[in-house]
Amino acid sequence: MAAVRGWLFDLDGVLTPTATVHMHAWARLFTPYLEQHGAAPYTDADYFAYIDGKPRYDGVRSLLESRDIHLPEGEVTDAPNQPSGDETVRGLGNRKNAAFNETLAEEGVAAYPASVAFLDAVQQHGCLVAVVSSSKNAPSVLAAAGLADRFEVVVDGAVAAREGLPGKPAPDTFLRAAEQLGLEPGECAVVEDAESGVRAGAAGGFAHVVGVDRGVGRGTLERLGADIVVDELDELIPLLTTTRESTA
Repeated sequence: MAAVRGWLFDLDGVLTPTATVHMHAWARLFTPYLEQHGAAPYTDADYFAYIDGKPRYDGVRSLLESRDIHLPEGEVTDAPNQPSGDETVRGLGNRKNAAFNETLAEEGVAAYPASVAFLDAVQQHGCLVAVVSSSKNAPSVLAAAGLADRFEVVVDGAVAAREGLPGKPAPDTFLRAAEQLGLEPGECAVVEDAESGVRAGAAGGFAHVVGVDRGVGRGTLERLGADIVVDELDELIPLLTTTRESTA
């Protein structure tokens, strides 16, 4: 890892356990929705297979397609609660966002201590850092977790929409973050817990892709392109220190 000058962190599930908040919010959306439509029940496995790490509307579309449900795309301004029969992909996505904000207010969020320890270590070694998240709620989550002042570069779902960047599993948001840091992809490492995020990192020509196993499974993350998989990021601190010292 001696060549790594920049670390590009996913947010939900890597720095903060907001993946749990997102999982609860998606369940609040799809459990009653699928039941009302006579489809197979929603499970946590659906979250990992069809939703995790993707932009919100892509997640809605992917889950619905898994149940052979096809809705019009709609508009970003569609109301979260459409009249029966008038649902759209974006309306459901907006309903999920409302559920996320309700869940976040109820449950709160705190950064993973091990992830903060690793963040401290890479910054102490002079590395640059950025957050790359599919969520449009990244700034509010960072603020709630007390991490907002640690990241000058945040490429989230709002930035991707504004700049027309395709979301994960495309590598474009990670590439944009590296560009904003003034670094080449080969000078950066991607840190991800989601299948789509690991695939994005593997497609971008980055120096390393670190997978954090929060439930996807070590074998799956490795198969999709993770160079190393850990349970907690502080496992990498000795390796970071060793590689730095060996090149001094």
